[in-house]
Amino acid sequence: MNPPIKRRLLFGERMLLGDGTEPFNVVIAFRLRGSFTLKEIQQALARIQNKHPWLRALISYDEKNIPWFNVPEKPASIPVRIITRQSEDQWQEESRKEWNTNFNYEKLPLIRFIWIKGENVSDMLFAFHHCLCDGGSAMAFSHEFLKVLDNPAAEIGVEKPILGIEDVVPASILNSRRQKLKARFIGRLAATAIKCIPVSKKAVERQNDYLIHWKLDETVSKQLIDYCKSQKVTVNTFLSAAVLQAFKKIRGEKSFNKVSCPVDIRRFARQIKEDHIFAFGLMIVVSSDEKLSFSDNLRAMQKSVEQKTSKLNPYITMMVMESGHDALNNFTRLLKNGKSSNDCMFSNLGRIKIPHQYKAFSVDTIFSPTVIGPLGNTTTMVTSTYRGEMDFSFMGSEGYLPYTDALAVSDEVIQTIHSQLKQMAVS
Repeated sequence: MNPPIKRRLLFGERMLLGDGTEPFNVVIAFRLRGSFTLKEIQQALARIQNKHPWLRALISYDEKNIPWFNVPEKPASIPVRIITRQSEDQWQEESRKEWNTNFNYEKLPLIRFIWIKGENVSDMLFAFHHCLCDGGSAMAFSHEFLKVLDNPAAEIGVEKPILGIEDVVPASILNSRRQKLKARFIGRLAATAIKCIPVSKKAVERQNDYLIHWKLDETVSKQLIDYCKSQKVTVNTFLSAAVLQAFKKIRGEKSFNKVSCPVDIRRFARQIKEDHIFAFGLMIVVSSDEKLSFSDNLRAMQKSVEQKTSKLNPYITMMVMESGHDALNNFTRLLKNGKSSNDCMFSNLGRIKIPHQYKAFSVDTIFSPTVIGPLGNTTTMVTSTYRGEMDFSFMGSEGYLPYTDALAVSDEVIQTIHSQLKQMAVS
C-alpha cells in the first residue's frame, strides 16, 4: 500500500482545471499491431499508475475552495473503455468524444484509456486532463506503458513527484528577498492590468470542434529537416512561418500574424525530469515580417525566436504566477471572454523516441496529441515525428475558425512545404 500524497494545484494547473465543469482534455493515440488481452492492458496501466503518484490522484477542495491533488491509500484504477475497431479514422472520432467528456475527478483518476480493438491491429488512446500534465509527460508514460505491456517484468522505476514550487525553483531564488519582491511586484502589476482590460460579457460561442490530420511521408519529412539545416533554422521556425503565411493568405484581414509556441520548461528547469508528471509550460509568440520573402523571413524569425527564448525564466514566471492565485478568476475571464489575438497555437513535440518493434507487438504509428479546452481560441496545431514521418493534428472550433478555412490553412501549409522544397531542389 502506498502512503497518501497530496499537494495544492499550482496557478497554471488551477487555470487549466477551471471550475471542473468544462473539459480541457488531451488525447494521445497510437496504433499497434499484435493481439492483446484486457488483463495485459490493465496490468500495464497499473504499473504506470504505481510509478507515477499523480496518475492515481483525485482532486479535492479545502475550506478555501482551493483544489489539491490527493493520492488516496486505495487508488482507483485507470478506467478502460473498449470498442470494436471498424475504420482507420475511428481514433479521430473517439478523440473528439474524449475532448468533450468530463473527468469525475473527485472519485476517479484524471486519466482514461480507450482500446479500439481490432483483429491484429488496435488503436489505443490515453485521454487525460491537461491540468495533470503536458504532451512531454504523456509521451514518457506512454513509452513506459508500451514497455510493460510488452514485458510485465520490465523495470520503469518510481517517480519522485513534484510536491510544490520548491521542488522546481532553486532555494537560492525562491528565498531571495529581491526575487520575491520582483515576483510579487510583477504579479500585482499584471493582476491590476488584467482587471482593467475590457472583456465582453459572454465568451465566443465555440460551436462544433473538429480535427484535421495528415502526415508527411519519410522522404518529404527528411527533405524538410535537411532544408531547415541548410537554412540554419529549426523545423519549428519553418513550420511557424508556414502557418503564419497560410493564415494570412486564407484569412486576410482576419489574421493576426501571431502564433503562440509552447517551449518545454524542461530545457530550462533541470529539476523537472523527462518522466515527471507536470503540466506547466512556457510560451513565446512568433510573428513574420510581411515585407520579407519567405526565406529571409525564416532567418529573421529564427533570430527573434532565439532572443525570446533566451529571455524565458521559468523560475520567476512560476513565482509571479504563484503570487497571483487571487487574480485567477479575472485571468480566466480574460482568456475566455477577451478578444482573440493570435491565429493559433503551434506545438512541435519533435522526434518521439519510442521504439517501433517490441517482442510481442509493433508500434505502427503514434499520432500527434490532440487537445481542446475552454480558455479562448481553440485553434491548435501539434506536430511530432515518429519513424521518420512528420505527423500533424490540427484542432479548432467553428466559432473561432470555420472548418472550411481550417482545411484551406492546412492545404496551404502542405503547399508551402512542397514549394520551398522544390525551390531548394532547383537552386
